[in-house]
Amino acid sequence: MNRPRPGFVALVLVVGVAAVSAAAIFIRFAFASAGAATPGLALLLAAVRLGLAALFLAPTWPGLVRAHPQPGAFTLAVLAGVFLAAHFGTWVTSLAYTSVAASVTIVTTNPIWVALFGWLWLGERVSRLTLAGILVATAGGVLIGLGDASGGSAGLAPLLGDALALVGAWTVSGYFLLGREAQRRGLSIGQYVAVAYATAAAALLPLPALFGTPYTGWPLAFYGYALAMALTSQLIGHTSFNWAVRWIPPVMVTLAILFEPLGSGFLAYLFFGEVPAPLVFAGAAVLLVGVGIAVLGQGRR
Repeated sequence: MNRPRPGFVALVLVVGVAAVSAAAIFIRFAFASAGAATPGLALLLAAVRLGLAALFLAPTWPGLVRAHPQPGAFTLAVLAGVFLAAHFGTWVTSLAYTSVAASVTIVTTNPIWVALFGWLWLGERVSRLTLAGILVATAGGVLIGLGDASGGSAGLAPLLGDALALVGAWTVSGYFLLGREAQRRGLSIGQYVAVAYATAAAALLPLPALFGTPYTGWPLAFYGYALAMALTSQLIGHTSFNWAVRWIPPVMVTLAILFEPLGSGFLAYLFFGEVPAPLVFAGAAVLLVGVGIAVLGQGRR
């Protein structure tokens, strides 16, 4: 495949950011249509979203049979799908407990976790700029926690929602790293996401039953919002990032993803009138600045 023009890659990233920014809004609308916001319902929403996305990618499966990537490529794609399931299971649930601004900001901190885990466990070099960014981002996270502890976010249990979003950030970090390696070993973007999305859907589908949540009987709008997420946030948004990371440094893709909290926060204000408390807002700003610094530091390794 010929290398795409930089302008086209930038356009794909802009479209991808817009698509993923809408995800939190669709989730909130889905909860509202169902008249509930429980962990089981959140897992059902995530499972339906990924299941529909996997079905739309069914035409790519014959190509998987004929594919001959390097050893381990399919295993990496399956593992990426498991991490993706964990990411959506925790992050979607977090939106039942805390504000859109806090949840989306925290879940986009994955760059600092990739750098930190690589340093602690893999012995990868981390620049001073990245360490400084991690410290700044940590300070921002503390401010968000303090703001939520004082009732700064909408939701039943803001601190629990923040914690779930943090786990979502850890797991999506593994998803992106594993996906990049799977593509480097010969899987095309279509083949990779077909395996990853199907694996994630299969991992999530049994979980709602464990919470006593029925799979059917919810308003049609609930499934409609799941379909909207599958088409936009999943197939367009996530696939755009997975495609872009093959052609440009992951640092640039990660910096683009940092615009997601801004888009989601604006949409939350537009549709729900949701405005974070000053301390939560300030913490989100500090956290995003810290992540940006850390990402730039990774680019200088």
